[in-house]
Amino acid sequence: MILYEYPFNERIRTYLRLEHLFRRLGELVERPSPTDHHFAITTIFEIMDVGARADLKTDVLKDLEKQKHVLNGYRGNPVISEVALDEVTGQLEACFAAVNNLPGKIGHSLTENDWLMSIRSRVGIPGGTCEFDLPAYYAWQFLPSAARQLDLQRWVAPLVPLAESIRVLLTLLRDSGAAQKVVAPSGQFQQTLPQGRTFHLLRLRIDPALGLIPEISGNRLMVSVRLMRHESDDRLHPSTGDSMFELTLCS
Repeated sequence: MILYEYPFNERIRTYLRLEHLFRRLGELVERPSPTDHHFAITTIFEIMDVGARADLKTDVLKDLEKQKHVLNGYRGNPVISEVALDEVTGQLEACFAAVNNLPGKIGHSLTENDWLMSIRSRVGIPGGTCEFDLPAYYAWQFLPSAARQLDLQRWVAPLVPLAESIRVLLTLLRDSGAAQKVVAPSGQFQQTLPQGRTFHLLRLRIDPALGLIPEISGNRLMVSVRLMRHESDDRLHPSTGDSMFELTLCS
């Protein structure tokens, strides 16, 4: 099954983008190739660009505190495991402390690394990291892979609290939804959202064997899914058949 996720607000959109970047970074750091490590560095810069948002750190801290408050409301409920509750609230408290202790904006400490910033200033230029532009960076790529990985892990370290906080928050959000099987008649599906609840994320799973691509749109009142096919002319064309997929609304 292919999973598609659609955020209903800018905050969750930012969290999903960061999660995507952190996953990519984790894979690239573990590989030995200098090319992979080059793209690991460019991914660090992308995370810094997203983290430069003035309200990101505040949003994360507020969401961590909010989730802790919600979970503490379940204490004393006989159907809720106190051990599991303590474990999750402990994760939230640890994430809150780690993010709160970060100086300035996310990734701010990396901006004081002149060597990294010299690469950052050139990486947006096509071919701008050639050996005649950045000889020190070119030499770094000839170091043993283990040495390069140690450097990357050192540069990633200031970003780890954000990565862990995003992981915990998105896990809790995704766990809040219940999956349902739905049918899109003639490739079209619409659903009015129940009033009184604020949904933050839509998750859609569809069988890849169907060869369908969902185009999702939504707001606080309604969600809409249009199923498309990628045809031989390299364009998307609407599907006209009835198709089934799995839909989850997370609040």
